[in-house]
Amino acid sequence: MLNNKALICLLAVSSLFTACGEEAAVPSRMTPQVTIVTLKSEPVTLTRELPGRTSPFKVAEVRPQVNGIVTQQLFREGGRVEANQPLYQLDDAVYRADVANARAILQRNNAVMNIARLKAERSEELVNDGAVSKQENDSAEADLQAARADVAAAKAGLHRAEIQLAYARITSPITGRIGKSAVTQGALVTANQTAALATVQQLDPIYVDVTQSAAELVNLRRAFEAGTLGDATHLPVRIFLEDGSEFAFKGKLEFAEASVDPSTGSVLLRVVVPNPDNMLLPGMYVRVIVGSGVLEKAILVPQEGIARDPDGKTSALVVTEENIVAQRSVSVSRTVGNRWLVEEGLFPGDRVIVAGLQKIRPGAPVQASERSEIPPSAVPEDAQAPEASDRQGL
Repeated sequence: MLNNKALICLLAVSSLFTACGEEAAVPSRMTPQVTIVTLKSEPVTLTRELPGRTSPFKVAEVRPQVNGIVTQQLFREGGRVEANQPLYQLDDAVYRADVANARAILQRNNAVMNIARLKAERSEELVNDGAVSKQENDSAEADLQAARADVAAAKAGLHRAEIQLAYARITSPITGRIGKSAVTQGALVTANQTAALATVQQLDPIYVDVTQSAAELVNLRRAFEAGTLGDATHLPVRIFLEDGSEFAFKGKLEFAEASVDPSTGSVLLRVVVPNPDNMLLPGMYVRVIVGSGVLEKAILVPQEGIARDPDGKTSALVVTEENIVAQRSVSVSRTVGNRWLVEEGLFPGDRVIVAGLQKIRPGAPVQASERSEIPPSAVPEDAQAPEASDRQGL
């Protein structure tokens, strides 16, 4: 009886271990689940973030054109002034006297010219009757011409005196914001002085000067000529302030300097930006995102689908048509939003694994499910070298 009980117990324990072994074997036969993204080509605008400094659209240094004592300052420092708005009034008593003197000289010359004209007309009538010689008639005509020349000179003198009088009221040459005044009421200013009385700057629009590497500019032009990149200079330029916020208005690339700065090896790019609220002031540091080119058939892969081994080489795991994991060596150049721009190694139609990487290895069968591709971020980011996540042992 005891042997039968032992036999029954032994059979029960054996069945239990067999069942546990079967349950343990079930997971080993399950195919791992992975999430993939099927690649496709699409047009991508490549951008470049560059540092820049703001500079005024126009700058006018106000200087006197005549000598005089400042009697009035006609503007508020730091305020807005319009073109031809009076800024300073100089003592103009001498210039008013010069205008009056020039006007009197003109009147006297007009009187002399009228007498000469009457003499010339009378002489012309008498020379026809033979009462006056031809020589006397010629002399009368010459006197008339000289009198007319004196009148013209007197008019020019009067006009010059009026200009000098107008210069005694110094006006703004442009519309913009004016800085502090370098002189006060009672100061003596001269026509040939080097120091400006004040400076007016037009800040709407405003320039943003950025620098770009000459080598990078050459590479872009070669790509344009080869047809691999489309022109992106017509795209709006985005401006970011020092605190990281984006400026409300977008700029336009105006021109690129025709020479390279030998000290930095860079080329100056000038961007014009609307600035109606004068938020941007001259000398401010900003970051500028400009379009460097349009890649018509770009391959973008999510960042989680790219790995880097200890040697710094980048790779990706793809699912073949037989649902087998395969490793691809890839080359990426920069990030566009949350995706890498692939230069080599991947092609349209490739199914890149982006989730479930910890459970698989090359050569293993998998079950793949498609994930909707996340669109690129609104602000593209450029990278000089890939920084993909590490995956050991691949």
